[in-house]
Amino acid sequence: MSALSLSSISKSYGDIAILKNISLDVPPGEFIALVGPSGCGKSTLLRILAGLDHADSGEIVIGGREMSDVAAAGRNIAMVFQSYALYPHLTAGQNIAVPLAMRRLSSLQRLPFLGPVMPGYRAIRTGISRDVQETAKALKIDHLLERKPGQMSGGQRQRVALARAMVRHPSVFLMDEPLSNLDANLRVHARGEIVELHRRAGVPTVYVTHDQAEALSMADRVAVMIGGQMLQLAPPQVIYDDPAHIEVARFVGQPRINLLPARVEYGTVAFGDMRMALEEADPAGPDVTIGIRPEFVRLAADDGSSLPACIERMEFLGSEVILFCRLNAIGEIVLAKLAPAEAAGLAAGMTVALSFAPDKAMVFAPDGRRLRASAVLADAGREKAHG
Repeated sequence: MSALSLSSISKSYGDIAILKNISLDVPPGEFIALVGPSGCGKSTLLRILAGLDHADSGEIVIGGREMSDVAAAGRNIAMVFQSYALYPHLTAGQNIAVPLAMRRLSSLQRLPFLGPVMPGYRAIRTGISRDVQETAKALKIDHLLERKPGQMSGGQRQRVALARAMVRHPSVFLMDEPLSNLDANLRVHARGEIVELHRRAGVPTVYVTHDQAEALSMADRVAVMIGGQMLQLAPPQVIYDDPAHIEVARFVGQPRINLLPARVEYGTVAFGDMRMALEEADPAGPDVTIGIRPEFVRLAADDGSSLPACIERMEFLGSEVILFCRLNAIGEIVLAKLAPAEAAGLAAGMTVALSFAPDKAMVFAPDGRRLRASAVLADAGREKAHG
């Protein structure tokens, strides 16, 4: 049974549809990353999950209980915000204790002067303090408990926000770009901390980010959202190697995927001297797009079967070099990812010949759907001979 289930969630603001029929099932203990460009609806979906916003239609089930009309306070969901949302006048320990105080203390016990003299107050506060200490120790911030947010670094504030979410043992963790305010090095380190937190807590986690590196490196499954739709939900390697839609292929991958125009001729996809047989019906029209990742584009001998191109610029990235080459035949820019030794002696303005393995190519229909292409036909004229 799913620990968290969304069924046909839709949301519009006026005439603008933000979410379009989103469905998602998250088993216990799974880490799901929602990734997509700004404005795709991922943060809106998270707010609806948390009860901070309402869907126009659809159903939310948490732990087998329908939650669509339940207030945020009754959902037992912990959310970590992009800004961390720490109270600046409270210490780290007091910030972590806030959700426990709200749950365990009565409204009278929370009053500043009357509360401490109410029956049971001292025992509850002792339990809260113990839980705060244990959680802070687990996240290695127990030495920060007396500091206020203004006295801490961005990474330390992020850990305090995570501790505040973790301390209440929620049914679901929701995280809305919690690493976006950290510098690059600290962000990489913090990824591991969040994954470890998730594993230790053992509850489903939904993590929103626009950073594909975070999504691919942290999640068990990645949901790619574009324009309010969930175009694909799959493990990270499947999202990268086998995208179901051209927008998924275009969004995921650094450097970007090469997308080149091709045509359907005699039941095959034709690109230069390459022919690929389609495993399914032809698209509605002869024009298709071939996608090839830069790591599968290689330098080749200029033997007539390769693609002549001119190097427009090069990017040295330490362990790899990215070539930006303009194809002579069609004028499109193609990216090639090479090892530094392969790129030795190359420079902008030089002419090179490029090739790629046809079995690494992806074919997309005019509407963006992935078309499955199988056998590469060695004889480019074979299909024409039967025409």
